Amino acid sequence: MAATGLIADLEFSAGLEATEPPEARGLRRDEVRLLVSDVETDSIEHARFADLPRWLSAGDLLVVNTSGTLNAAVSAEAEDGEAFEIHLSTRLPGGFWSVEVRHPGPVASLPHHDALAGMTYRLPAGGKITVLAPYPLIESVDSRSRLWIAALQLPCALVAYLSEHGFPIRYGYVTHSWPSSMYQTVFATEPGSAEMPSAGRPFTPELVTRLVSRGVEIAPLVLHTGVASLENPEPPYEEYYRVPRRTAERVNAARRAGHRVFAVGTTVVRALETVTDDSGATFPGEGWTALVIGADRPVRSVTGLISGFHEPRATHLSLLERVAAVAANGRTANARHLERAYGEARRLGYLWHEFGDSHLIVARRSI
Repeated sequence: MAATGLIADLEFSAGLEATEPPEARGLRRDEVRLLVSDVETDSIEHARFADLPRWLSAGDLLVVNTSGTLNAAVSAEAEDGEAFEIHLSTRLPGGFWSVEVRHPGPVASLPHHDALAGMTYRLPAGGKITVLAPYPLIESVDSRSRLWIAALQLPCALVAYLSEHGFPIRYGYVTHSWPSSMYQTVFATEPGSAEMPSAGRPFTPELVTRLVSRGVEIAPLVLHTGVASLENPEPPYEEYYRVPRRTAERVNAARRAGHRVFAVGTTVVRALETVTDDSGATFPGEGWTALVIGADRPVRSVTGLISGFHEPRATHLSLLERVAAVAANGRTANARHLERAYGEARRLGYLWHEFGDSHLIVARRSI
């Protein structure tokens, strides 16, 4: 399912992919560019991510994803010796995983559409993975699929195995491999994401200290991200999340006190919205969420968002539009603000993807 809102049909400009981390371009993490969208006043400002405290006030709450990024790609061989690459996506109940089977490409791996249920692939150090059924199982077990339910047999615990034998998932726009440290955020405490929760990447310890010293609060949750459907956009499937009781309480308290709640990343919005009721009350919770935010599902938990820039047709764009609708505070005349903001980002060469620049959607007050 692709985005269906006003910015869904924007064209992606070639050459705007961030092909390497900002550190490789001589920048600190917090020196990436920051486009600031004040949807209520329909104003756009341009800054650096280190300037973020200018738009936050004492009592505002940042909710961050503390999921760490796994070395979720593993080299594999089919039973006939053909080379493949397996991307682990999401841990499922019962110890199974959803995975993507890909084959080596000239720069990075490419989609492979000929896997079949029952196929077994050999992994390094005696590991083995067997694909069992298409995920999700919509038609028959013999159908072709991008994702598969799979059983892993490993010689040691998963995280330790991937630390030794795996490597970070990357796509063709990242032209060189980078160490796993480049795919971790300052907030990461619990390994589990197939791909980096990249909205948190520009934060540095120094920037966090400045925010906290200004009275900005920070609350954690976990959502372990699955693999992206980069070549053919699809909605996100079930992903594991956990919203602690203390975080839910702080979200509710901030809103009651008239302070703003900012999600650091679309993953945070997805987790919070899963445990927020129709009245806007947020509760603790844990499990797997399949929630997709779209035109028929308003955002109730947050009033602002820090995110990267998303490609046309990505489902994240519908989520951004719903957050912008909250931040606009009822000013429907500014409904096309995000379209203008993305146009500005393209015109001025903002960079996309996990190593790219950032976008702040800010509300002037709590809604």
